[in-house]
Amino acid sequence: MSIEINNETTADVDEARVLRLATFALDHLHVHPDADLAVQFVDVGAMEELHVQWMDEPGPTDVLSFPMDELRPGSVDRLTPPGLLGDIVVCPEIAALQAKEAGHSAMDEMLMLVTHGMLHLLGFDHAEPDEERVMFGLQREILVGFHGLERKQRS
Repeated sequence: MSIEINNETTADVDEARVLRLATFALDHLHVHPDADLAVQFVDVGAMEELHVQWMDEPGPTDVLSFPMDELRPGSVDRLTPPGLLGDIVVCPEIAALQAKEAGHSAMDEMLMLVTHGMLHLLGFDHAEPDEERVMFGLQREILVGFHGLERKQRS
């Protein structure tokens, strides 16, 4: 799996941890090991430009996803085909504000946003209540599994 992580900000981003999360999530979703993913961390100005350009919405946002080959999750018996999964763009400054409101660390917020972005790349959405239940349930499952694995590996 080719996962590229690029922090274009001065924010403290644990890139190794983001890489471990992305690897865990893609394995969990049975994505082919030859799939490519890019995760980029940008400042508020850059995120606002992207948000206006691609979503036609004012102001910055926390995460944007740009799918490429429209890959979908695989299964135990059948991985996704290899290809370009796409790009995820995260704004650490917005993540830090949301983390403070939610009562957890900025890094935990960024991990959640990366997971959320990956699910969007794989075709999940949350526009309808049923879609939201599925997507957020899977997001929670991935994060709980990842945090459990991290705790286990530290002990």
